[in-house]
Amino acid sequence: MIKQRLIQGWEHHRGSLGGPWEVWRQDKLQNHYNVPWHGVELPHTYNGLDVLDPDGKYYQGQGWYRTKIEVNNPYPNGRTLLHFEGAGQRSDVYVYTNKVGSHLGGYDEFTVDITDAVEEARGIERYNGLIPIAIACDNSRELETIPSDASDFNLYGGIYRYLNLVYVPAVSIERAHVQTELADGHGSCRVAVQGVLYNPLNLQDELKLTVRLQDHEGKEIAEFTQVSKPWSGMKQLAEYELSNPTLWTTEQPYLYSCKVEVAGNGSAGGTAEAEDSTKLVERFGVRSFEFVKRGPFKLNGERLLLRGTHRHEDHAGVGPAMTEDMIRTEMHLIKDMGVNFIRLGHYQQSRIVLELCDELGILVWEEIPWCRGGLGGEQYRQQCRDMLSAMIEQHYNHPSVILWGLGNENDWECDFDYFDQEEIRTFMKELHDLSHQLDPSRLTAIRRCEFCKDIIDVYSPSIWAGWYRGIYTDYEESSRQALENVDSFFHMEWGADNLATRHVEKTFTGFEFIKQGEGDTDERDGDYLLTGGEPRVSRDGDWSETYFCEMIDWYLKSQETMEWLTGAAQWAFKDFATPVRPDSPIPYLNMKGIIERDFTKKDAYYVYQSYWTEKPMARIYGHTMPVRWGQAGEVKSIKVYSNCTEAELFLNGSSLGVKQRDSQNFPAAGLRWDTVLQPGTNTVKVVATKAGVTVSDELTFEYQTESWGEPAELRLNSQPQANGSILVEALAYDERGVLCLDAINFVRFGLTGDGKLIDYQGTVRGSSLIQLTNGRARILIDPAGGAAASVAVTGFVSASGPASGAGASAGVTEANTSSEAETHKVTSASGRKPVSMVSVASEGLSTAFITI
Repeated sequence: MIKQRLIQGWEHHRGSLGGPWEVWRQDKLQNHYNVPWHGVELPHTYNGLDVLDPDGKYYQGQGWYRTKIEVNNPYPNGRTLLHFEGAGQRSDVYVYTNKVGSHLGGYDEFTVDITDAVEEARGIERYNGLIPIAIACDNSRELETIPSDASDFNLYGGIYRYLNLVYVPAVSIERAHVQTELADGHGSCRVAVQGVLYNPLNLQDELKLTVRLQDHEGKEIAEFTQVSKPWSGMKQLAEYELSNPTLWTTEQPYLYSCKVEVAGNGSAGGTAEAEDSTKLVERFGVRSFEFVKRGPFKLNGERLLLRGTHRHEDHAGVGPAMTEDMIRTEMHLIKDMGVNFIRLGHYQQSRIVLELCDELGILVWEEIPWCRGGLGGEQYRQQCRDMLSAMIEQHYNHPSVILWGLGNENDWECDFDYFDQEEIRTFMKELHDLSHQLDPSRLTAIRRCEFCKDIIDVYSPSIWAGWYRGIYTDYEESSRQALENVDSFFHMEWGADNLATRHVEKTFTGFEFIKQGEGDTDERDGDYLLTGGEPRVSRDGDWSETYFCEMIDWYLKSQETMEWLTGAAQWAFKDFATPVRPDSPIPYLNMKGIIERDFTKKDAYYVYQSYWTEKPMARIYGHTMPVRWGQAGEVKSIKVYSNCTEAELFLNGSSLGVKQRDSQNFPAAGLRWDTVLQPGTNTVKVVATKAGVTVSDELTFEYQTESWGEPAELRLNSQPQANGSILVEALAYDERGVLCLDAINFVRFGLTGDGKLIDYQGTVRGSSLIQLTNGRARILIDPAGGAAASVAVTGFVSASGPASGAGASAGVTEANTSSEAETHKVTSASGRKPVSMVSVASEGLSTAFITI
């Protein structure tokens, strides 16, 4: 097999066409037929930006891709394939105008054989032997498909994972499964290799099959050879008793490899590359796992507390169309945080993710996108079956996978005018049985569907103590109660929305208004809304990093003493775009992430490291809090998150003493110092030690003692960045010119002239409509060569939302969305430094302008 990624040379048109002929008609009519095509690279989505447009719904419809490729299959009578690693949500594939394949489902892999169509297309003279390829993707909403549009994530359109041109011999190995079964005591392991052929012409000449097993270093362990007629379906090719196997663990993820080679029926090629590429190579690991009934999780017979997070395929500016380098960066960030488990929500994810989980030692729950909405008809159910089958078949060999997820929040009705719990139970049982039929070695799981919890193997109820219901100190008791109701309890999804760079001096203190202490911590329909319903932190809290870190701290210290706990996974590792949260502080963003959408770490990342990692680390809380506030002489707390045994803190060069770390001493495991800050500039440094290794951290901030009133005006400044962009910052001041450090009003940036806002990124530096964080907002500008441009920011300053404020609408009015800010241009010489600024305040609006 020879595989080539098709990355460059693509053009894209977002919109519908009358058919595949219109893709190429422009070539014949030259410029008389004006369909806009734009050059793109794959992976690509046509929703990379618009999912975070605060003023409109993201596009759901057809998008076309076209290219012309060179096809030279080196195998005699070989087959030429297009292998899609993922495209959303429905795809039609054409060679010129010849439709060669279709696929329904936005997340599983699929392959289209283009061999015969390629030969037909070679006769089109105007393409000079190149083969025209057209692909129509469509993410239009259809109720009878999964996932539901009510899901808390976008249904992206486009070829958003890699697309490969693949050459295979006339008969080849399409898929190989490697089964491993450890003997009691782990003295040996049975390894069985099964294979499926790809033989579209039904050739019947004998084949020579060779199977080689190799260790992690590439040393051959065993070789098996047989001569066989081609077969259909799955056939066992080899079986071997591996003595004293090296086990795959989360700390030492040892991987073996299996190579399957087919010779005969034209499998030999005319080139050395082809001769060496008739093999299918699969990696596998040897391990066992167990969810003890109403007890902990065991890997290879030993208890392992699963320390987890969740991942969506979503990134600033590109949506799910992440490159391999981006995916690697993200997965290494996850592992470096101390994670040993991840739930891939809520759909089959890129093969690159699974390969990295194998390599890094991260256990996996992967699931199909039967998510919310109810249960549709036969087409709907068949898509569930197909996607479950594809996920298991395609990711069968990954030792990281332990759970096949059958659904998420299937108790959430909305897509149909009927909702039948018994029908859902019956279908859930069908999927459960299908999963065990396809893969008896793994378990099934779902999250939040109480009336199906007895059907699957592992269940996660909804426990959002301290966010959607209850308070975070309810966490352990809620988990204990849930444990008693199922055989295998595993806590998926917990956390809190937190707007990056928003900090508070005192976290939300409204717990007395929230129902608590009765295990009443499950999220219910409507709890995610920012109005109505019972008091809850998600509605009434401050949405700060401060509260998020405090909650995490409590959860993690509690988990250390819950000996019966299998594990828990925080939702979610990274902020992500969603269509159901238009009124978030950054509209259409779920901001429960530990990092921002562009990989920028929040303070929470270091809280996790302090509990979950071994390499010595120390982090003073508040690196993105440039100004703290309070009264002169007021005692303030400085927190340090560290995994070191002891730490010493210095304030302005003077030691505040040494503290010993105690994970049960909440907060910050006892590493907190109460002190008086001096007005103005303060410098804090921590020096921490662990096992003879010393680490340190330092930060400088201002301490503001002057009180402020309501915001009255906005002021702008700009800061050139090393990469040539410009960071523009808006600050809110009261009528006396004092910085309003708790202001949470919405502001909107606009720009006229050359250059452009780096917008729709879903970050605190890449969103033109955003709530203030501690009285400030920022956005990056691409100056487009340095010509003059005017940046404006407008904010509604007469209202600041609820007292605890963040997350409320905070005064977004029609005036915010007017074009007023774009009708005032400050003219001056070009340059990248601010040369003038105008501030206007009227009718509750403050508008500021700056020329860069």
